[in-house]
Amino acid sequence: MNLNQIFTNQRTGNNPNTKASRTDFQRDFDRIIFSSAFRRLQNKTQVFPLPGSVFVHNRLTHSLEVSSVGRSLGSVMGEFIHDQYKNDLTEDAGNFYLHNLGNVIAAACLCHDVGNPAFGHSGEDAIASYFERNESDLKPKFNEKEWADLMNFEGNANAVRVLAQQQQGKDAGGIQLTFSTLASIAKYPCEAIAKKKGIIHRKKFGFFQNEKDIFLEIARETNMISESEEPHIFKRHPFVWLVEAADDICYNIIDMEDAHRLGIVSTADCKNLFFELVKSETDDVQRIENKLSSISNENEQISYLRAKVINALINKSLEMYKQNFDKILEGNLDKALLDLYKSENRTLQDIESFSIEKIYNHKAVVEIENAGYNVMYELLDHFIPSILKPEDERKSYDKKALKLIPQQFVYKDGTDYQKVLGVIDFVSGMTDNYATDLYRKIKGIDIGMTM
Repeated sequence: MNLNQIFTNQRTGNNPNTKASRTDFQRDFDRIIFSSAFRRLQNKTQVFPLPGSVFVHNRLTHSLEVSSVGRSLGSVMGEFIHDQYKNDLTEDAGNFYLHNLGNVIAAACLCHDVGNPAFGHSGEDAIASYFERNESDLKPKFNEKEWADLMNFEGNANAVRVLAQQQQGKDAGGIQLTFSTLASIAKYPCEAIAKKKGIIHRKKFGFFQNEKDIFLEIARETNMISESEEPHIFKRHPFVWLVEAADDICYNIIDMEDAHRLGIVSTADCKNLFFELVKSETDDVQRIENKLSSISNENEQISYLRAKVINALINKSLEMYKQNFDKILEGNLDKALLDLYKSENRTLQDIESFSIEKIYNHKAVVEIENAGYNVMYELLDHFIPSILKPEDERKSYDKKALKLIPQQFVYKDGTDYQKVLGVIDFVSGMTDNYATDLYRKIKGIDIGMTM
């Protein structure tokens, strides 16, 4: 890939560029911050149930922290590219890498989870399994590629839709981000029908059929490497690896800190795992031990070690990115940066194994996943059969159900596929609380007027 041709300030919606004190890529960050999709992340589950008496991370605080890490990764790598390849870069490209790559990665990290539904991954599973469990009735209504989208619903693909598609009555291009930022969140740049386990860029899929033209424009304008045109498969954009690394760093470490605050993980276990990882990447162990001994509060000890671990993982991710930069540009790297490091660091493997056993399978987490699965499934079952009926065949209960869907999600003149995507937009955009409240009301569990 040509480093001069993998970024652009062109936006969805074909809006002309404007003169402003902020760069186009800083404007991306600000647009995301002020978007309703981003605000709703404050009440979407990261791992642990919300709300609680002990503050834990939600999708919004997670995204802010990922963005902070991503800005560091992007800024350092921008300087590296600027210095290492200065003879090959145009003046515009040199300025971009030196001053704006950090902004692009920060913005992409900020919005990487906006397509995720309520209740974490169980929300995704509920949407996909709704179509699987109703296959005999629903499959004939869609073509093969549309059905693959619905059967494999994916938050990454939904993020592109949330950010870039035009809702009913709203402006074209969604929140109108640059193609550079959108390309940076495309971890799986292929159609759903092309997904394949064991291949990093095809493990899931990156766009719905409805947004295919938008995605192809993003790929074309950022010069993503095409692997196949039928079905469409692209190699990952080089910036994706930095966004993915920032996300991996944060969730691997922050989930452990949250579990400690909730009493799920003991101070000793958390401290030992974090300290072992820090020791493997620093020669200044004595200073860290002295600092720890001066802190009497257990939560503060863990916070201090967490900061040290994140710094160590940032440095290691940068090292891995630089070592594999040629492979990344060619689209030939087949492992995430943190997975490369994990293969050579036993402590990081131990943290992952410990998290799976003690955190992700903890009763409170499993309970919220089960509850969330049922809530999301039942909401879809309330709306989708009604939206798919021809208007002249809808009964009174169908009409009542559809009155609950805001008009920006109702595509009256659309295909069955577009109508169903509108319902999914509505349901997947809900916060945990809103989804639960609506579920209780339509099931008759809560009856009474609320505004």
